[in-house]
Amino acid sequence: MATERKIDRVKQLLTEYLDQKELRKTPERFAILEEIYQKEGHFDADALYIAMRNRNFRVSKATIYNTLEVLLDCQLIKRHQFGENLALYEKSYGFKQHDHLICADCNKIMEFCDPRVHIIQQMIEGFYNFKITDHSLNFYGKCMNKGCQEKDNVR
Repeated sequence: MATERKIDRVKQLLTEYLDQKELRKTPERFAILEEIYQKEGHFDADALYIAMRNRNFRVSKATIYNTLEVLLDCQLIKRHQFGENLALYEKSYGFKQHDHLICADCNKIMEFCDPRVHIIQQMIEGFYNFKITDHSLNFYGKCMNKGCQEKDNVR
């Protein structure tokens, strides 16, 4: 039920944004938003396109990319570049600030939240007289799952 309420709320926010920017309220935009907010974790535009097509929703890649830009602009999603040439997205409404661990072998992305990062951010704001509105902290390395550890032993 919480997911349905969140989807209703992000649809309302998108409607308000589209009205403010005088953009069209197309069914495709709302269907893409709903698909995103039903997903878990990070996704790329092609995976979103395939998911929409698998649900028999006729949408072009151009519509996917254009809608992602709209959703970025109204801050309903975030874009990440985790060292690859591929942009990954994640939903952002109603989610806490978090940081990422990225495995260089299997590309697994793990999220973590450590309150000390927030404390450091506050100290930096005070020291430099600077208001931080967002940050991105990514650690790259190797996860400890069996497959990645076996790769190390083969090399």
